Amino acid sequence: MSPADLLAQPFGTLPALIAAHAAERPDHVALIQGERKVTYGGLDALMDRVAAGLQRDGAEPGGAVAACALTSIEYVAAFLGALRAGVAMAPLAPSSTPESLAGMIADSGASLLFLDQGVSEQLEGVSGQISARPVALDGSDAGEAFEAWLPPAGSKPEPVEIQPDWPFNIIYSSGTTGAPKGIVQSHAMRWQHVGRGPAGGYGPDAVTMISTPLYSNTTLVCLIPTLAGGGTAVLMEKFDVVRFLELAERHRATHAMLVPVQYRRLMEHADFDRFDLSSFRMKFATSAPFSAALKADVLKRWPGGLIEYFGMTEGGGTFILAAHEHPDKLHTVGRPAPGHDIRLIDEEGREVPVGEIGEVVGHSPAMMNGYHNQPGKTADAEWRDASGKRFIRTGDVGRFDAEGFLTLMDRKKDMIISGGFNIYPSDLEAVVAGHEAVAEAAVVGAPSNRWGETPIALVVLRDGAAIEAEALRAWANERLGKTQRLAALEILPSLPRSAIGKVLKRELRDQYAHLVRD
Repeated sequence: MSPADLLAQPFGTLPALIAAHAAERPDHVALIQGERKVTYGGLDALMDRVAAGLQRDGAEPGGAVAACALTSIEYVAAFLGALRAGVAMAPLAPSSTPESLAGMIADSGASLLFLDQGVSEQLEGVSGQISARPVALDGSDAGEAFEAWLPPAGSKPEPVEIQPDWPFNIIYSSGTTGAPKGIVQSHAMRWQHVGRGPAGGYGPDAVTMISTPLYSNTTLVCLIPTLAGGGTAVLMEKFDVVRFLELAERHRATHAMLVPVQYRRLMEHADFDRFDLSSFRMKFATSAPFSAALKADVLKRWPGGLIEYFGMTEGGGTFILAAHEHPDKLHTVGRPAPGHDIRLIDEEGREVPVGEIGEVVGHSPAMMNGYHNQPGKTADAEWRDASGKRFIRTGDVGRFDAEGFLTLMDRKKDMIISGGFNIYPSDLEAVVAGHEAVAEAAVVGAPSNRWGETPIALVVLRDGAAIEAEALRAWANERLGKTQRLAALEILPSLPRSAIGKVLKRELRDQYAHLVRD
């Protein structure tokens, strides 16, 4: 069956699509890493060997393997080969603590762990807690070398008929607000991402920059449609501004998925405008707040469209802002994607009318099965309307305008309640960031004897800018409402971030609560 015929089906699988592309265009390049290239024919054969190796080792459909390593051709092949065997992949963040990694490996039930030297060294202290068999993707002594583990060239797995509800992957939450939760996503959910690929301009001639890590859903929602469409993915082990620009220019990149902090670093680079980026058709953003000013700068100076996605790894509902089509809505995260039912609810779980603030809940064809081994937390993440329809709670607070665009306020847990008033940190951050000396700002709540909580700001200045913290606080407080005024402001060299670029506000609250003394 041709790729076009497969894509026209209500349900299909990514491994089947890659096999179809390999049959139709075996010499077309699928993956690039540095000077290495793998064609669709080569990728398909490598996936067969991985799937056959897993079957040889007793991995069963519906089971899981784990991977924790830097992005590489071998990592992608291991991921896709596992899928071909009907085995889910649990991609894990190397930036996690050793104890957390050991816990996630155990929770996933992984029989095998694909890793590299760096991760192996990190796990030395907890190796006794890990029963999964190690296989070294980089050929190091971190485990059995990947090439040695693989069955001989030409090996074929036993065919597996993948069912829509089988797990595709288990993605673990960052754990910044507690123990990481395994988010189980099905093949049916991922097929939805495949289906929206053509609307994003993905196709056989697409060349996509992959510069975020493979354990992130952010990366997968870009990598999956690229390979499903028969395009080429350019893999970066780690993001570097100049390297990204050089590779994008060299390979005539057409697509990229970047988080907002990456966009900021790219646009601020002195040599950005000298690179030829005219091949770009579409750029995507997700995972963190994306300021209207930065979106406008990207639209002005970087060819091609810009689409922002707002949603959760758990699924439930996605907002899409085609910034190039709605330059007057850059302060929003867009409107619900087609077929996505998204509503706002209050503290009692009642829907709120247009124009009022509420928590975002969503229902869509792309929803997680649930949290792995945690039915209680799964139930806590769900809301049902009067008809019993299942929605996923996002924990984000926002407001719809009359045209159906959502203005996002904050994470519900980040809202500050001071003296009985609800204070949305994003409102304060926008004011502080309006000062010409400020590159970025984060506002969090600190304990206050007088008010319960009170807002404090942590600020990073622009290169070469100088202002005293107290002077900046006074400037901001002149522009803030009486209940919003900052109790303290600290200037930092940088803000703590997760590997995917999210500001770690819990760390800021814990570290700087002492700034308030009342």
